[in-house]
Amino acid sequence: MNLHLDLGASLMSFALVAGYHLYLAAIVRKNPFYTVHSANVIARRAWVEHVMSEPTRDIMAVQTLRNSIMAATFCGSTAVLMIMGTLTLISQSAHISESWHVLSFSGADYPELWIAKILLLLLAFIVAFFCFAMVIRLLNHVLYMVNVPAAKRTHPALQPEQVAERLNRAGFFYTAGMRAYYIAVPLVFWLFGPLFLVIASIVLVGVLYRLDRSPGGRVPGANDSRIV
Repeated sequence: MNLHLDLGASLMSFALVAGYHLYLAAIVRKNPFYTVHSANVIARRAWVEHVMSEPTRDIMAVQTLRNSIMAATFCGSTAVLMIMGTLTLISQSAHISESWHVLSFSGADYPELWIAKILLLLLAFIVAFFCFAMVIRLLNHVLYMVNVPAAKRTHPALQPEQVAERLNRAGFFYTAGMRAYYIAVPLVFWLFGPLFLVIASIVLVGVLYRLDRSPGGRVPGANDSRIV
């Protein structure tokens, strides 16, 4: 019975998070500028066009991209630390699972279930690390591309539109990495019991709902509907 509670709570939490993102995708199809991510797409594209049209903006471009690389590096390094800590939990699962379940009013304390919870948490941090590593990779490419003189942009990949596409792709991976961090929060609470998992998932959806909405709403005349 306790095992069924854990499975039910995990399915409910998955349905909450997945249902929210399906709802968000449906809203964006009707109003492309419902989320702040679409505004970020437009801002990054306009920034690239502005920087590449003004040769004197090269120092500003380097400083801006360097700050973004430093932010992604910090998040990626944090993901590595979280991976190491999660692996430590796996190695000590026999001792920790008993003490962590003291706060659990229900739920199973099988070692196999504990390992499954830790593996899901580990997967979330691995996804976060991969996403932030991709951010650093793409931003390093953009760092060179934005400083190519106009006379040397003979290849289509060096045009501002394509450079902006790479920058927006980096933005997508940054958002995905942060999403992996957010999802890791309910997984951590699941270690204490299924009730904490459901509560944390409800709180997470509420927080994401506030973070994802764009204060500006629809922007007249714009037509970019991609979420990054």
